[in-house]
Amino acid sequence: MTLVDWGLLAASWGLATIFGLLFAIYSIETFAGLFGGSGPVAKRLSGEPGGRTVILIPAHNEEGIIADTVSELQRRIQDPVSILVVADNCTDKTAELARAAGATVLERQDDDRRGKAYALAHGRDWLKTDPPDCVIVMDADCMLARGSAELLASHALEHGVPAQATNLVEAAGAAPPMVQISNFAMLVKNLLRQRGMTRMGGAALLTGTGMAFPWPLFASAPLASAELAEDLALGVTLTRQGQVPRFVEAARVTSDAAAREDTLVQRTRWEHGFVSTARRYALPLIVSGLAKFSPSRLFLGLHLLVPPLALLFALGIAALLLVILAGLVTGEPLPALVTLVGIAVAATMTLFAWLFHGRDVLAGGALLRVPFYVLWKIPVYLKLLTGRETRWIRTRRAGEEAPDP
Repeated sequence: MTLVDWGLLAASWGLATIFGLLFAIYSIETFAGLFGGSGPVAKRLSGEPGGRTVILIPAHNEEGIIADTVSELQRRIQDPVSILVVADNCTDKTAELARAAGATVLERQDDDRRGKAYALAHGRDWLKTDPPDCVIVMDADCMLARGSAELLASHALEHGVPAQATNLVEAAGAAPPMVQISNFAMLVKNLLRQRGMTRMGGAALLTGTGMAFPWPLFASAPLASAELAEDLALGVTLTRQGQVPRFVEAARVTSDAAAREDTLVQRTRWEHGFVSTARRYALPLIVSGLAKFSPSRLFLGLHLLVPPLALLFALGIAALLLVILAGLVTGEPLPALVTLVGIAVAATMTLFAWLFHGRDVLAGGALLRVPFYVLWKIPVYLKLLTGRETRWIRTRRAGEEAPDP
């Protein structure tokens, strides 16, 4: 072999090792989460939450949905659970409608510090005058299943750590194929991989809605930040402090699927935030997890190594093509075989995820559009190279004519 051949061989094994590891992490998490479950909320709930609980809802120009959200929540919760809405930088009737629906409402105006994290910090400052025992954070476009608020609060108070509900998009079989595939990817991430990771001892991911905190934790949590994925970063921070979030699968929080064009905006914000957080925290978590024999840190760090699903497969296929080309030069097929096996196993786990859990979310015909979904997401991935999204952008709600800046 020439020096060039040795260089190509080393690069091939490097790519094969990296993507073999990434696909292995994804496949193990998904397999570990395929089976079982915690059953209906009603069968898991035992008594009252054990203290006063406030559902804190940050809301920016949500006049189209806030009254329905508050009214429906009130039908689903029981004392001592109450609702606090922070109308943040609103230019519409959000505050008025939320108040009329029965919520306590705070109004906040600050053009320089906009976004959910600042709204939560404002709500916390107000709550400090009469602190509840537990705070549940919920987005204005989401809904908790009956009994979920009490279940989350009881877990958070019993264990003294954050409790995260299963966060899913409502099944929408009539939605465009690209939206269905995006919703399925969310199911794999927020249910199957979340369940698998926590079963192996990892920390639960905080997903921004349907997450409960004991007051002492919430009172000191680093909320007011400009992080694009502030919930994910908060979960990492708490895990490093030993306050490991718990996954309460029986508690459910759901939202309606976004429109096709809004799904792409939404995924851009989520995935850029995930990649930014992963770049900073994945390797330190793995190192500290190994050094301190901490499964919660180790498995959380390994989870953060894995890119979002479509990006994982797009990069994996690109790596496979490069390794195959290198193999044609060096005559060494093993790196290509390792990469191909990793992709095949991960694809099989994804198919099993669809067969066992995803058919209500993703129609069989839409499943065939997955390659086009990856192509549809190319602008999202290119922006990672040309300039990651750094702004908080509210997702447009049904019936709105244009995205709200």
